[in-house]
Amino acid sequence: MTASIEALLRQLPSSTEFASATAPFTGEPLPDVPQTGTESVAAAALACRAAQPGWAARPVRDRQRVLARFARLLVDDHDRLCDLMQWETGKARVHAAIEVQGVVSVARHYAARGGAYLGERRALGAVPGLVGARVGYRPKGLVGVIAPWNYPLFLAVGDVVPALLAGNAVLSKADSQAPLTLLHARHLAVRAGVPEAVWQVVAGPGSRLGPALIDEVDHLSFTGSTATGRDIARRCADRLIGASLELGGKNPMIVCADADLRAAARGAVQAAFSNAGQMCIGIERIYVHEKVFDGFRDELIRRTARLRLGAGYDYDVDMGSLTSRRQLDLTRSHVADALAKGATVATGGRARPDLGPFFHEPTVLTGVTAEMAVYAEETFGPVVSLYRVTSEAEAIRLANEGDYGLSASVWTRDLRRGRRIAAQVVAGAVNVNDGYLSAIASLGAPMGGMRTSGTGRRHGREGIVRYTEPQTVTTQRIATAYPDRFRGPLLRAMNAGTRALLAIRHRP
Repeated sequence: MTASIEALLRQLPSSTEFASATAPFTGEPLPDVPQTGTESVAAAALACRAAQPGWAARPVRDRQRVLARFARLLVDDHDRLCDLMQWETGKARVHAAIEVQGVVSVARHYAARGGAYLGERRALGAVPGLVGARVGYRPKGLVGVIAPWNYPLFLAVGDVVPALLAGNAVLSKADSQAPLTLLHARHLAVRAGVPEAVWQVVAGPGSRLGPALIDEVDHLSFTGSTATGRDIARRCADRLIGASLELGGKNPMIVCADADLRAAARGAVQAAFSNAGQMCIGIERIYVHEKVFDGFRDELIRRTARLRLGAGYDYDVDMGSLTSRRQLDLTRSHVADALAKGATVATGGRARPDLGPFFHEPTVLTGVTAEMAVYAEETFGPVVSLYRVTSEAEAIRLANEGDYGLSASVWTRDLRRGRRIAAQVVAGAVNVNDGYLSAIASLGAPMGGMRTSGTGRRHGREGIVRYTEPQTVTTQRIATAYPDRFRGPLLRAMNAGTRALLAIRHRP
């Protein structure tokens, strides 16, 4: 079932230009990858468009069966996918395995529920009983997907799955750090029954391929930085095409005075240090009520210090490597800047070149203030800042500071209080008594950002209808609802009836 590296790379357009990334565990070069030219992007898009009508013409149930087979193949090739992800990104085995399970769950969810999400529905007609209205969902046509290196399976493939089920063709840009994971997933999708021309992959620098891809597609799904997202949004606006953008975050956690401190500290460790902190929905700042601050801090330090770091391909490692020199440098600069301006390292704080070129210890900072870069800028590394607050209101106010609004976490034994706080936090998803996983794993519910954390949603009904064009079809039981002969009297009668209804409904 598995394919060789050479076979995987043959899925890309042929090229005379090659580039390679660096393996995070060792610093050695990864395989050379053919770099797609802009003319090859256009050719791939043309092939997608030629194949898309036939794919869309197949019954939704057929496409659902293909996705169900794809899910089974992902499960069967679990170990191979984990190996590739670890090789390309340096993440711990446990986080690679969770990622595989995540995309399997997405495929299974849309295989089971996609038909209902896309089903034609009735709507209220202009004149009930006389005018009928139905809403159907037609595929956009060609969907572009640009996903980042940190989750090269869940984000890249998870956004492709609903696009395919909706009847679209897909043109994916593989991230330069982790193309093999995506290519292996596509290999399995083709084995499951997705026509090769319907889902195609190109590889190369985003600065070159991003604009070329946007020029070809009818809708773009992008996950990445807010700065790049702004540029993509402008380019999509110029073409009047839709864009789904999940962007940056500086996600807060609130620990209330009545929280279970052991559970909250365990959740904080998971949310701050999973995938070495390279997670858009991870926690980077924690606001703790002063009554429990010391107890929570001590428990958080204890659990953080116990994390096992390493470059192993088994499950006895808790946190792997950062993925690149750039991420290591950014993490180190945020910590160094904070210390130079008066912050304190409660635990961690150091790079670990003895483990690998890009390793950094999971780090808890206290005494962070607004003039420090780590206060408001996204670190995207294993660093979390701890703050003491005096009230629930102060915690909410501080949690809502800044321009982001992606994810948040609230810890309390009182679920009613948790929901009340959640309703006041500016974030697309708020997890009560969980760090981050509950919302992203609740596949029937939408996931996305507010403010500069993005537009649009993945998962649930919203995650598939974004790839469609709603079409309204009305039918009338007689040739015309408003005969010209009675136009004046009819409109006067309608106006009088509307006035009477408004008077009744809005009576003081």
